[in-house]
Amino acid sequence: MTTTKTPTLLHIDSSARSGRSGETAHGSHSRRLTLRFAQQWLQQNPGGRVIYRDVGQQPPPPVTSEWIHAAFTPEAERLPWMLDTLRLSDMLIDELLAADVIVAGVPMYNFGPPAQFKAYIDNIVRVGRTFGFDRSRSPLPYWPMLTDSHKQLVILSSRGDFGYDPGGRIGNLNHVEASVRTAFAYIGVTDVHGAAIEYDEFADERLAASIAQAETAVDELVRTLANTAT
Repeated sequence: MTTTKTPTLLHIDSSARSGRSGETAHGSHSRRLTLRFAQQWLQQNPGGRVIYRDVGQQPPPPVTSEWIHAAFTPEAERLPWMLDTLRLSDMLIDELLAADVIVAGVPMYNFGPPAQFKAYIDNIVRVGRTFGFDRSRSPLPYWPMLTDSHKQLVILSSRGDFGYDPGGRIGNLNHVEASVRTAFAYIGVTDVHGAAIEYDEFADERLAASIAQAETAVDELVRTLANTAT
């Protein structure tokens, strides 16, 4: 008997803004794009499952010395307080492991991701669960643990200025996509796509055109991922 896995999308928002542009004044552009992606993805995957995580409004706590102590303690030796400390991290990792596609709304804050999203990254990049570590493994003691999962990552961003794409006038100042790609590649997620809205601070016809271009890119991404799904 063959069992068919339910397609699963992990939908993450990290904007500090709770509303979406086009719906509320000063709403989030990244939330607008991730919702569009999720809606289009469900159309392409009838019966698919969406796991939603809003780290913008409910950010994970930052990593502490207690968290590190607990994470690097072998699972069989963890004390009750260690299990409590890692409980949310375990939940976030379980959501990630269940997903075939991850769509992450990651707006640019001062040239990098929001602190809320960095806290999310620090909770899912974890020894023994998403990356391996063994001092005796020479020459590299680290290895990604999600390589064989073939997950797809979609990064949807927004920027106040313009020209942040690779080769753009200030592309060298963009540390959003590169940092997210690096963290996910470290755990074995290397198939990455994206789109972004620019000109937010200009609030003129250039912003409107950028929104339209990004929405078109999102629709094309969903179709492309649907065509390459196995």
